[in-house]
Amino acid sequence: MSQKIDLLLAIHSHQPDGNFEWVFAESYEKGYLPFLESLYRHPRLKASLHYSGCLLDWIAAKHPEFIKMLKEMVGRGQVEMLSGGYYEPILTLIPERDILGQIKLMNEKIKGFTGYQASGVWLTERVWEPTLIKPLAKAGIKYAIVDDWHFSYVGQKPDDLSGYYVTEDDGEKLFIFPGAERLRYTMPFKLPRETIDYLGQQKDKGCASKIFADDGEKFGVWPGTHKWVYEEKWLENFFGALENESAWLKTTTFSEYMKENGPTGRIYLTGASYREMMEWSGGYFKNFLVKYPESNSMQKKMQFVSGRVAGAKSKKALEYLYKGQCNCAYWHGVFGGLYLNHLRSAVYSNLIKAQKELDKTAHKDANWVESVETDFDCDSYDEVLISNSKLELDLSPHNGGSLFELDFKPLALNMTNTLARRRETYHDKALEKAKARDTGKKDDGIDSIHDITREKDAELVADLCYDPYRRVSLLDHFLKEGATVKDYAACKYGEAGDFLAGEYKYSVKKEAKPKGIAVELTREGNYYGASGDAYKLRVVKTVSVKPDSQEMEIEYKVTNLDAREFEPWFGVEFNYSLKDPHLNKVGEAHGLTNINVNDQWYGVKIDFEFSKAADFWYFPIETVSDSEQGLERTYQELSLLFHWKFKLAPRAVWGVKIKKNITIEE
Repeated sequence: MSQKIDLLLAIHSHQPDGNFEWVFAESYEKGYLPFLESLYRHPRLKASLHYSGCLLDWIAAKHPEFIKMLKEMVGRGQVEMLSGGYYEPILTLIPERDILGQIKLMNEKIKGFTGYQASGVWLTERVWEPTLIKPLAKAGIKYAIVDDWHFSYVGQKPDDLSGYYVTEDDGEKLFIFPGAERLRYTMPFKLPRETIDYLGQQKDKGCASKIFADDGEKFGVWPGTHKWVYEEKWLENFFGALENESAWLKTTTFSEYMKENGPTGRIYLTGASYREMMEWSGGYFKNFLVKYPESNSMQKKMQFVSGRVAGAKSKKALEYLYKGQCNCAYWHGVFGGLYLNHLRSAVYSNLIKAQKELDKTAHKDANWVESVETDFDCDSYDEVLISNSKLELDLSPHNGGSLFELDFKPLALNMTNTLARRRETYHDKALEKAKARDTGKKDDGIDSIHDITREKDAELVADLCYDPYRRVSLLDHFLKEGATVKDYAACKYGEAGDFLAGEYKYSVKKEAKPKGIAVELTREGNYYGASGDAYKLRVVKTVSVKPDSQEMEIEYKVTNLDAREFEPWFGVEFNYSLKDPHLNKVGEAHGLTNINVNDQWYGVKIDFEFSKAADFWYFPIETVSDSEQGLERTYQELSLLFHWKFKLAPRAVWGVKIKKNITIEE
């Protein structure tokens, strides 16, 4: 039986680059400041604190007195600072050169603010892979903190874990501390006595230490926690309980613990994260890149830009790249994450700004246009990227010849930053909980963020529909007779052709006079008439871009390859992460030769011009996602479908030209 037990507290606080100013301010007032002030009043208690670089920058600019207090607490040995990726990236998603660069930047900021030389790392979302050992060691990191859940994957029992463990890769060593999931669920959601009793039980079993490692937002920022933690004095009571039990319970930092104790043993961990993350991701974090193609496109864009930045000498481009690696928009669990349009937009904006910095050195003037053919999304099929000084168009021949990214460089805006509506497990849970919800008041604590439900959650998902394909642009539809815009908006329609997700052959043509680049995308497939008969036809779409131009031209040619005449209903779909108040409903118009979309949030306008009058369907797309407050309906994009009906005699060709010009709204 052990006479004493050490408690190691690791508190992680973060707000993503691109989050709203009011979120930073409210989180500071409700959580970050009162927590540090409470800890300051208990100088005998020790903790290890981590603040992401983007949050530290905001605090230093708005509240330098906080940094001063933090420095004092570090100086008196009460606080140990934890390092990490500066802009809070998932380290396993970024190249090694960026891991080293982000940690170096973080170490320099911590040293400058507090005088402390950090040797431990906070792993973003505790996402671990053995491949991290070498780069962390190269960065001067001695230890990292994971969850006890990581250890369970290699046969270890959480309650048996104590202290820290040594792991290695090719001779490079790293020490690993296991955070206790049990403590994550009692602190601060249960009365302090429950945590104290658990630690006493662990001491009596011979355990030398236990670790609490979790988000600082639990202490005041999460729903209901400010009242519970501060107004009802959970934190003061907890700190007081720790001091009252100091005869057998001591708080210490990770570095001090390692000085006083050797490693418990050797361990080799598989790729893992905390339990909830493993559930959300399907057992492996990178599965988010499969579950959400939008996340994969964003991550591959980041890798592509990183490769360009690595070959250049631009500090500004490197800074934008690092900002674009901020993790929050790349995944989704209980927080909005990927579902929050403004967070995805911030990532893309930073990556586009990095590219613009590189364009300055690569081109002497604006009179240029270039193309790259590469397996951009790592699916073994090439994509085509066309770029000039104003635009970048990323085309996927394999996926319907679609336009999956359209960057408007003057505003550093990805206009196709869209998200499809997908079924999530919490949609079904909301409907189940609506049938049997316990509304009784709890008298022994408050709900964890994982348990929050509301009456209106079921209402939000009751009429939700799910998209059978990714909502990008230049999607080719053949519509069935009788289809309506309401059917189309609710995904209650069927395709009368096999072009939407089909593979297109492509060729890239570099034009000399006038200078430009055109990508021709061709597919031969079937149109299915009302009787079910299949007709052979060919669709050719040509996308053209000129130097220093904000305009793109799209030409369609539909050819009847069949020996019979038929009358297809052909449509081209565009989806934009824009919001035009005049189009923010399910609607339609007829006989248009031009239309403009005006977005007042980003201040951008798109003008469409058609060589043949088009009919027009439009509607907004909203998703329902889980968040700190429960389920939320979030606007994602505006969907536009321009469509035409025409007769095609055997071997006849029908065509239309679409000009699209993008400008800044005055």
